[in-house]
Amino acid sequence: MKLRGNCKYDLVCPTSMGVRITPVDRLPVHTSRFFEMQATSAESNVLNVSSSLGLKTKVLTSFVKDSPIASFIKAELRFRNIDYEGPEVPQGGAWGYRHQFNIADSGFGSRGPRVWNDRSGEVGRTLKAQDFDLDRIFRVEGVRILHLSGLVCALSPETTAFCLEVARAAKANGTVISFDLNYRASFWKGREEELRAAFSEIAGVADILIGNEEDFQLALGMKGPEAGGKDLEKKIGQFKDMIAQVRASYPQASVFATTLREVVSANEHNWGALVLVGDTWYVEEPRPIQVMDRIGGGDGFVGGLLYAILAGKPQEDWIKMGWATGVLATTVLTDYSTPADEEQIWSVYSGNARVKR
Repeated sequence: MKLRGNCKYDLVCPTSMGVRITPVDRLPVHTSRFFEMQATSAESNVLNVSSSLGLKTKVLTSFVKDSPIASFIKAELRFRNIDYEGPEVPQGGAWGYRHQFNIADSGFGSRGPRVWNDRSGEVGRTLKAQDFDLDRIFRVEGVRILHLSGLVCALSPETTAFCLEVARAAKANGTVISFDLNYRASFWKGREEELRAAFSEIAGVADILIGNEEDFQLALGMKGPEAGGKDLEKKIGQFKDMIAQVRASYPQASVFATTLREVVSANEHNWGALVLVGDTWYVEEPRPIQVMDRIGGGDGFVGGLLYAILAGKPQEDWIKMGWATGVLATTVLTDYSTPADEEQIWSVYSGNARVKR
């Protein structure tokens, strides 16, 4: 896997931006009166690691024209050093388009977190290739890695076609493609055949494939193993067997990754990861971590993995940085990881929580 040189952007992704509102003081949503709001999407969460550490990132998205929520999202992206590009879509009246709302609490102890997605009229569902100059973005300006998410790909027939066109343009211009399958049953209902074909085409040109066993089974039609229970070694072995299948069907890909998570309580997880690079497996066996808010941990892992690749780190460090930036995301109430510097990432990885003065 060779990254293209002389690019304006290190990392680009299509996304549907929205807002996340969470209760203050870790209370449940249904008993709270005060909430905090942040701009969010799984894909911009991935970009946040690289944008925090000085790399050039960009989202391809859409906005509701003249919306104060759109203005808030743009300001938040600028604050996070993430560029944005996309059409301004007229609202179309009170019953027209809007940005998605993600309403969530963090849980506490034995009370698990709850998430309520409110996506009716989501403007991101209108994303289409003709709204972007893909030749300029991928050929003239240049992109080192394109990150695609199955969430956006399955959002609507329009976004499915959009992601296919973006992947084709990236591939034609030497951009490395990362694809996080992110299967969601509710998005696939009634569209299984169409989406299986689209996901298979994108996986066929992807260099990096990310997902758990269910993602590969349901999104790409891989044959699943028998249930592995709680035996870690069995789970790891089954995932390796799954990836052997995937590699045979999608030989273009050279990097495969997944996270391992066991929930002890809302505030304590056992967190690990698996990464295959070429023919070499790297394993971070789950170890206990303390959790403030679990949402975004997986995005943080992908963000750290892609940052390590972009920064030219040794391949044995890719999983370590991904593991640590995933952990970092769980230590804050935002759903994205914002490392202060690489030293902080390595401190998290080594378990060094001593004060730095």
